[in-house]
Amino acid sequence: MKEFQTNQIRNICLSGQRGSGKTSLADAIAFCTGQNNRVGSVDDGSSLMDYTETEIDKRTTISAKLLACEFNKTKINLLDCPGHNDFVGEFLNSLSVSDSVGVMINATSGVEVGTHVQWKSINKFDIARFFFVNKMEIENADWQNCLSQIKESFGKQAVAVQIPIGQAANFSGVVDLLHLKAYKFDAEGNRTPIDIPEDLKETVAAEREALVEVAAEADDALLEKFFEEGTLSDADVLKGLNLGIKSGKVYPVLFGSATKNIGVKLLLEFAAEYLPSSGQMPARKCVKTGTEDSLEIMPDPSGKNVAYVFKVVSEGHLGEMTFFRTISGTIKSGQDFQNQQSSSGERATQIYTFHGKNRDEIPAVPAGDIGALVKLKHTHIGNTLADSSYSVSVVPVEYPNPVMDVAIRAKSKGDEEKIANGLSKLHEEDPTFKLVADPDLKQQVLYTQGSTQIDVLTEKLSQRFGVEVELVKPKIPYRETVRGKAERQYKHKKQSGGRGQFGDVHIRIQPNVRGGGFEFLNEIKGGVIPIKFIPAVEKGIVESMQNGGLAGSPVVDVKVALYFGSFHDVDSSDMAFKIAGLMAFKEGYMEAKPVILEPIFNLEVTVPDTFTGDVMGDLSSRRGKIAGMDPDGSNQIIRGQIPQAELYQYSVDLRSMTQGQGTYTLNFSHYEEVPHEAAQKIIQEAKTAKEEEDK
Repeated sequence: MKEFQTNQIRNICLSGQRGSGKTSLADAIAFCTGQNNRVGSVDDGSSLMDYTETEIDKRTTISAKLLACEFNKTKINLLDCPGHNDFVGEFLNSLSVSDSVGVMINATSGVEVGTHVQWKSINKFDIARFFFVNKMEIENADWQNCLSQIKESFGKQAVAVQIPIGQAANFSGVVDLLHLKAYKFDAEGNRTPIDIPEDLKETVAAEREALVEVAAEADDALLEKFFEEGTLSDADVLKGLNLGIKSGKVYPVLFGSATKNIGVKLLLEFAAEYLPSSGQMPARKCVKTGTEDSLEIMPDPSGKNVAYVFKVVSEGHLGEMTFFRTISGTIKSGQDFQNQQSSSGERATQIYTFHGKNRDEIPAVPAGDIGALVKLKHTHIGNTLADSSYSVSVVPVEYPNPVMDVAIRAKSKGDEEKIANGLSKLHEEDPTFKLVADPDLKQQVLYTQGSTQIDVLTEKLSQRFGVEVELVKPKIPYRETVRGKAERQYKHKKQSGGRGQFGDVHIRIQPNVRGGGFEFLNEIKGGVIPIKFIPAVEKGIVESMQNGGLAGSPVVDVKVALYFGSFHDVDSSDMAFKIAGLMAFKEGYMEAKPVILEPIFNLEVTVPDTFTGDVMGDLSSRRGKIAGMDPDGSNQIIRGQIPQAELYQYSVDLRSMTQGQGTYTLNFSHYEEVPHEAAQKIIQEAKTAKEEEDK
């Protein structure tokens, strides 16, 4: 590709519910801009964008793809993102380097749960927005209902700049409300100007009036002129629209069909003309490396070099490809940088741009542009590369907490290390999951955004790292504590020839406040136990607390007082008092009304209104406690708390209950006493597991 200036570059992220047609639109854009000689298709596996084996098999986007293309002397970097919430990291990373986001709406479904969920993420970024209502050719398409839902969900600043001519089987073109022109499209996607159809003139007038009002509100001077004259000139409308889009006060709505290539070139013209260039974006908020001192960097191609890494992917024989956006300066082959997070030096060797699965080597990436570097050694997603004399870091993306956990183990003995190494490599590409080796539970637990992400990770472990794994239900990190008070003496006395062992302790066990942890009280008076032996008593108690007497879970939130005892001048030792403390706690604990505690999570579920009853009923059956509900357009946000033990496979069950439309977030809240019946079941399971282990 030829070189472009910062003001000629448009960085656009495609978002939208899974199935809204983002990838189909990207494939149509690739065809319209000469990046492909035909319109690729997700359904038949010929997509230029969804080209990996997993994506072809699942017919869904797994990772964001870059489509760099030229249109009307403008470079468009299009980032096609997954609509599946399991791959939210790809979406957030793409938003972090975009100047505009195009929200895809399925003309037959309208605004869906996934649209609302993604919109909340978009609100965290200072970028322009527009809507593209896709699939206008599909049966039951209803553009007026879609436009109404968009306005209801996102405000009156969402305004049509086009309206369709016909819909479903009769969809054949669009009316451009900006220039009051109509176009009909042929089977190849080519357009022909036509007169505005008579049956649409009234609708065109009404939507044009709404457009003029929203454009006027984008600028005080235009608004004053609108009040004085009752309308605006065409030039003023376009000016207001430009200002409104760039300031985030106007969300234009366009219509079309990606698969029939209707309206795609009009969308490209709109992007080149009205969406903000990289040079028009506000200064990037950064910090001085290693501090919280903020500073702002303008997108100046002649400034000091600063690049932000937003994606890392293993790309065949080239090895790791590191995708970046140049924040300032111009990144060129042969330049040296310092990674601001690892303090390691890196060199730019070959630089590429991507057109879906195809790539081109390019000489430079100026401020505001996106490129990819090869063979960087110490650079990860969220890192900043900068001139060695410039200590500045771009604030990285914050990812949501994982919502699903599963225990993972190797099918073949000896492959445990392969699992850890493989997932560590995959974590470089997707930081939204984590692997935790829990020594208490003796499991490796994989925490993810959902079941589909788990499927993809296990496939990659097999295909790329040659390790087969089994997924099992994770153990719950139960805790134990006491509700009552107990006193216990234990005298450890042993004589077997020579020096013996003697330690005598009296302890009092009682509850501590929830979350208060372990508290050891030394109440020894008169030296009945020498002070040098007291730490050994505490050490024995702490060791005993690692395995509670009910289910073998760690004991928490207790106070233990050492208030009396005795010693022997010759036979007493640290070891004797440690054993005495351990056994005194072990025996006294069972007399202090021990109970089992379970982790409780805050849960927030977003579902369409029609599924609210089913979801609430299911939560109640899982011992969930509903705290409240809030409307969110045509959806409901259900807030509550639920035990971790009831969350296994909840991602799968929720999608089944809501036809794939339900989403949820989780975060840990507190530990709470397990009901008696459930506790007895936990105790029996722990007993059975111990017996199996001892065989």
